[in-house]
Amino acid sequence: MILIGIGGNLPSAAGGPAKTCAAAIAEIEGRGIRVSTRSPWYETAPIPASDQPWFVNGVVGVETQLGPEDLLAQLHDIEAQFGRARTLANAARPLDLDLLAYGDLVRTEAAPLLPHPRMHTRAFVLLPLRDVAPAWTHPVSGLSVGALIAALPPGQLIRPLKP
Repeated sequence: MILIGIGGNLPSAAGGPAKTCAAAIAEIEGRGIRVSTRSPWYETAPIPASDQPWFVNGVVGVETQLGPEDLLAQLHDIEAQFGRARTLANAARPLDLDLLAYGDLVRTEAAPLLPHPRMHTRAFVLLPLRDVAPAWTHPVSGLSVGALIAALPPGQLIRPLKP
């Protein structure tokens, strides 16, 4: 399964973060990338902790013939379309699309690094990932998503987004 993390904490032309994230899914599909499953949305505190607005986050499972490099290029293009400007690391942004996993592919030398090198430490990735792929296991550690959630560092604030 190919997994993409979706998030944002600033408005875009599509609206607030939840509307931006939903519009990003429509744009992904509009580019011929089939979204096969999607998590509910979560509200999450920024990591590292800051005075930024909370994020809206979710995960989608997709199917595509694109390789990882081309898929990541499409995701970066969509981010730019929604107003993302890559400036400082961890800066507030209207949209963040992360290629989390591309099946069981492991890449440690060339971009994109797979699986995403920090995904196993982030509640805002793992909780929605469990919603779309409860049997998923990390291709390097072999740990289940449930075991990864149990091992999360403390202090990550996350809650389901209320409709």
